[in-house]
Amino acid sequence: MSRHDFQIPVTFKHRVVFTRNAFSPENPELATILREGGGRRVLVLVDEAVATAWPHLAAEIAGYFKNLDIDFRGIQILPGGEPIKADEQWVREVWKLIDSSHLDRHSYALAIGGGAFLDAVGFAASTAHRGVRLVRFPTTTLSQDDSGVGVKCAINAFGKKNWIGAFAVPFAVINDFCFLHSQDEETRRAGLIEAVKVALVKDAKFFEWIEHNLTPLSLLEPAVLEECVEQSALLHARHIAAGGDPFEAGSSRPLDFGHWAAHKMEALTSYHLFHAPAVAVGLALDTLYSVRAGLAPASLAERVFRVLAGLRLATYHPALDWLDESGRRRVLDGLDEFREHLGGELTVLMLQDIGVGVDVHRIDSVLVGACIDELRTLWQSRSFG
Repeated sequence: MSRHDFQIPVTFKHRVVFTRNAFSPENPELATILREGGGRRVLVLVDEAVATAWPHLAAEIAGYFKNLDIDFRGIQILPGGEPIKADEQWVREVWKLIDSSHLDRHSYALAIGGGAFLDAVGFAASTAHRGVRLVRFPTTTLSQDDSGVGVKCAINAFGKKNWIGAFAVPFAVINDFCFLHSQDEETRRAGLIEAVKVALVKDAKFFEWIEHNLTPLSLLEPAVLEECVEQSALLHARHIAAGGDPFEAGSSRPLDFGHWAAHKMEALTSYHLFHAPAVAVGLALDTLYSVRAGLAPASLAERVFRVLAGLRLATYHPALDWLDESGRRRVLDGLDEFREHLGGELTVLMLQDIGVGVDVHRIDSVLVGACIDELRTLWQSRSFG
């Protein structure tokens, strides 16, 4: 017998751009990126909600590519939101479009839309020809400040969030702030929860900045919103690039603080509870648990809840109290699913302080229940402290 081990180092360039009017002839960013790659063809896929909000977008895109030395294969509009992640038929539809457009591994799929849209299109692109180059154009607060700059893509299956997916570094991410400001108020506001999250687990100074700018952030003042989105996106990207585990080979997922309960609540509600508000509730739960378990001082919860209240984000949802046949809270199944998603022992990040996390490997379900009771009471009274 003999065994031979070979090391195969792989290096990726993770391009993240912040700009405005990306499809204006005067904006060189996209053209520069495409020329750098030397690709042959490009197909543009647009979230239906974005196409509706931007009726002239298709004409702008077509005009942009007229002046580029690349084979433009047109624009296709697909549904966005959770429906595109709920049914694998849409992944198959993207495969068909990639095939009929004769894209290859040196071609580009441009995906313009929210996080769920980017997830589904990204998964299709990552598996067509074992990887067609994907250029993401996140359009929502949530996708611009978090998921759009990530290196994952997935759809839902078996009643579980993101069960089918892949790790695939996009060829580029272009955050066009013009898209950011075209959302409705609720969508712009809800996505700020991921900025709060990454500040809590990675950067105390950024959290202090959020506290200091709480009023203009709550009012969604454009300049402050843009700065918040950019800081959040860069913190996420830096953790992925320099955190030592970009493809989650270990058991720790610090950027998923508050997500074990969020993902389960989304599934329990058949995704009627969207990701951003679910994360706000999950973050509130894990913050309170961190304090009640003696991991963090009470002042931490007071500061976090003050920010959540200032941003007008909900910190409770009835799904937290839904019970199974044995009388156990169904949301607790999210812990098993969280562990199973990575394998190994359960590892959930909790907080020791602002910007300081700690991995815990056992969660007290009784204490979780007490925290849920407290969250319900606090939400009903709209007070904390």
